[in-house]
Amino acid sequence: MEEEWIDITIQDALKRSFQCATIQLDFQLPQRFNLSYYDEKGDKHKPVMIHRAVLGSIERFTAILTESFAGKWPFWLSPRQAKVITVHSTVNEYAKKVQQRLFDEGFEAIFEENCPDTLNKQIRNAQLEQFNFILVVGAKEMENGTVNVRTRDNEVRGEVKLDDLVKKFHRFAREFTRDTENESEFNAETPKIN
Repeated sequence: MEEEWIDITIQDALKRSFQCATIQLDFQLPQRFNLSYYDEKGDKHKPVMIHRAVLGSIERFTAILTESFAGKWPFWLSPRQAKVITVHSTVNEYAKKVQQRLFDEGFEAIFEENCPDTLNKQIRNAQLEQFNFILVVGAKEMENGTVNVRTRDNEVRGEVKLDDLVKKFHRFAREFTRDTENESEFNAETPKIN
């Protein structure tokens, strides 16, 4: 008997096809190893082995995924979800609280307390590093319990209450939202969870 298999192919950004996953029925290996089993009636049978590679080569899968997103990972998959940047060092403690709150909620957020770069350079670097969201905080944001939200594409979403932002982030992750930086997606109502 021959091997039977199912190959699953995917296309990269250049529309090239690659085998990514495969499921194979192997009739040869059980014979080679002289494998057998007995059914409930006591009859002897030769088994069929099933080989599966759900992701195929993990390197190929990761490369195709990276290429498909052009390095701009969707929020739910991104290793760089948010970066907190301060207007002035006097709000560093608030920035730490924002970063810690996001981290405690399960999000990848960083704050570089002693960064020597100017505000504009920090924002530009965060965009180049493909952080989904850049959260700028100053005295006004600290007083209001908010953050000023920007996207990696330099779109300003404005001042958002930290609690509301956490709800948005949870929605983005829960719904696997692909384009979280899109204005209508970002401003969409976050449903209440009971």
